[in-house]
Amino acid sequence: MNFIPTKLSGCYSIEPKIISDERGYFMESFNENTFQNGIGQAVHFVQDNQSFSTKGVLRGLHYQTGEHAQAKLVRVISGEVLDVAVDIRPESSTFGQYVSVVLSAENNKQFFIPRGFAHGFLVLSETATFFYKCDNFYNKESEGGILYNDPTIQIDWQFPKEKMLISEKDILLPTIENAKKVW
Repeated sequence: MNFIPTKLSGCYSIEPKIISDERGYFMESFNENTFQNGIGQAVHFVQDNQSFSTKGVLRGLHYQTGEHAQAKLVRVISGEVLDVAVDIRPESSTFGQYVSVVLSAENNKQFFIPRGFAHGFLVLSETATFFYKCDNFYNKESEGGILYNDPTIQIDWQFPKEKMLISEKDILLPTIENAKKVW
């Protein structure tokens, strides 16, 4: 695997080593030793989640707070998404900045988002199956979120706003200025 650091410290775009032949391909999607060596820290995943969405669905920007904060390793099993991480670590020099990565079944890339980041994705293909590992269990009381179109962050979702499908819960999220603190 090739671990590519992003402009946000701790976030990595991960390119797998794919072995292809006339039958198809093989890749190792996760190996704890390789992963921990690649990101330079010990992360132990405890929960896997999967979602299916249609074109234009935007999920996010979500995070967990305090002792329930989560790191995530995300990938797309079918389709294509624009995946976004926003640095919400108060002490960070990149607080409020974001990075985006196109993840697809075709490119097999993964994206690692450490604790202290809000996360969301937008489906670019007709449908997409999104899969992610979390290093901490979900806790409803620790949910946090930031409005997807927060004017101070200015995320370029690369998709027409009028064609986005967003849950009422996500439309009502606060701006980063008014959001729950991650720590």
